[in-house]
Amino acid sequence: MGFFKRELSPVERFEGALKNKQAERSKLAERSRIAEAALAEKRAAAERLAVGGATNAQLERAEAGMRAVEDRAKTLRAELAEFDEQIVSTERALADAKAQRDRELAADQIEALAAAIEQAAPQFGAGASALVDAVTKSAASVPEATRFSASVDAVRREILSAADLICWELRSTAVRTRAGNANTALSAPLEAEQPQASEVERQLIYTLNPLLWREGSEVRRVSAFALVGLPKKLLPVALRHQHVDHLNARRVQTLMHVHGSGQSHDDPQVDDPQLVDLDALAAEETESAQADVA
Repeated sequence: MGFFKRELSPVERFEGALKNKQAERSKLAERSRIAEAALAEKRAAAERLAVGGATNAQLERAEAGMRAVEDRAKTLRAELAEFDEQIVSTERALADAKAQRDRELAADQIEALAAAIEQAAPQFGAGASALVDAVTKSAASVPEATRFSASVDAVRREILSAADLICWELRSTAVRTRAGNANTALSAPLEAEQPQASEVERQLIYTLNPLLWREGSEVRRVSAFALVGLPKKLLPVALRHQHVDHLNARRVQTLMHVHGSGQSHDDPQVDDPQLVDLDALAAEETESAQADVA
């Protein structure tokens, strides 16, 4: 019965090739050392003959022997230099193979993450739908329960839409990672997201312009084309002026495909002329409304 031999990976092949070349170089270096020592002896012998007044025939034989050993030493030096170049090239190829192996591993982990989200999303959707059905199919009609049902249904649609988009983005990142074009490293520790204040109600939204708002003593700045949890009190004014849009909006899906979720974007600078101050915008609307009433 024959046994199938496992095919070596590129890293294993280059590691084996490097080990073999290093062993061969070691043997060649020893031969070169012996040849250099022999050449030194031949030169010393020829020098002694010349100083001692040897005959022409003796000198010619000594020179011939010295040239033969010298030619051999030169040949070995050239072979040794060629081996050194081959070893450097193999080391470079090994480093590239290891880098590609790491990229493949990172891409596999990213794709596994996307698959896990895809598997979990239907369970979330089913649970949210069950909550909605519990209210809508009930014979009782309670306004608070109806509002709760509508809120859960809106959240369900947005999260399922966001899950589809993030899975698409993760798989795109995996493709770029395999090709060596990704800018992020999976193994790099991610900064822990600051816990959001429990008293601030937020809505997951997609920005269309760079935004600024304040939460207590903290000033939040977010780039355009990014997913962000916007305080609900600022959501109406941001939507009216088209600075944000819902995740299930068609244009948001297109923008997500073009720009991604914006998680890797830098925060806009304070002096960015396109930066929109939502607090100031809301204050202007309030003042305008009060002036109209007056």
